[in-house]
Amino acid sequence: MTSYPGTEKEQRIPEKILRPLVSEIFERCGMSADNAALLADTLVVADLRGCHSHGALLIPEYVRKLTAGGVNPKGKPRVARDSQAALLVDGDNSLGQIAATFAMRRAIERARDTGVAATAVGGSNHCGAMAYFAMLALPEDMIGIATTHALPTMAPWGGIDCILGINPMAVAIPAGEESPIVLDAAFAAAARGKVKVYHQKGIPLPEGWAFDSEGRPTTDTKKALEGLLQPIGQYKGYGFALVMGILSAVLSGALFGTELGDVVNGPKPGRDGHFFIALKVAAFEDVARFKQRTDGIIRQMRSSRRAEGVERIYSPGEVEFESEKLYREEGIPLNRKTLQGISEAAKTVGVDPSPLQG
Repeated sequence: MTSYPGTEKEQRIPEKILRPLVSEIFERCGMSADNAALLADTLVVADLRGCHSHGALLIPEYVRKLTAGGVNPKGKPRVARDSQAALLVDGDNSLGQIAATFAMRRAIERARDTGVAATAVGGSNHCGAMAYFAMLALPEDMIGIATTHALPTMAPWGGIDCILGINPMAVAIPAGEESPIVLDAAFAAAARGKVKVYHQKGIPLPEGWAFDSEGRPTTDTKKALEGLLQPIGQYKGYGFALVMGILSAVLSGALFGTELGDVVNGPKPGRDGHFFIALKVAAFEDVARFKQRTDGIIRQMRSSRRAEGVERIYSPGEVEFESEKLYREEGIPLNRKTLQGISEAAKTVGVDPSPLQG
């Protein structure tokens, strides 16, 4: 099982090598040891789960942001407004993973008492894969919900101007004997980072992923990167992306759509927003019974008669959990350009990248 075509031919980097190297890179950028380790964890976990568009691929971009003065490597998120089950967090222009983790943990802490808690985040930056934050709720027997907005890469349905982000959402639901349900989906057919991965590999895109700059469907990665991502479900994906963007940006005072910036010039530092919810299962239902019923639902889905050519039916997140198990054992597959980007970023901050070469 692989996440992308051609992954089986890529160099495998053991987690025990990648994680400390990435952490050291970010520490050399001025981050505290704890925050550097947290940021490294979010990227390595994304790669372990096969979400390579939000993994080590992002290291060069983050190093530039941290060292060029745009993002505060020593940013310390704080609660700016406390309204019992509703919290507003100021990210202090930290990288989004730092602000998002802080905010989700605050929601979880509050939900222990209130049953449900929500946190809106402003003053943040790009935060990577949303599943990481939603899954923080799972050890607490809670349901986690996480969403954010993004640079505009889509048009409203029927338009051809890049004015809307893909604005992803993740939901993590605890189960018992089965793997938790973890849905992590942007409201485009694919994230722009995934298009970049295909571009790096020289592989055409699947149909239905992108438009060119004139709104015509394309499988050419170069035209896709110059054009638009297609919303998932056509007008429905547009609607979901719009709603997630409002929850993430407008509640927290962050910027929205073209206010935030564009993919050529990048976002305005410290103006991203996110939104998180933690729901304590025990506030609604007996935890054991809830998990048992979730297991039953997963098994019911799996029991469906399969269409021709389908070998197995998966629940959301199941492929990623299997990927994580496999990659922990065999190493994380990273393509040549991603490894080159990590090495160059490491050298710019005085870190020896030779461990990547085996």
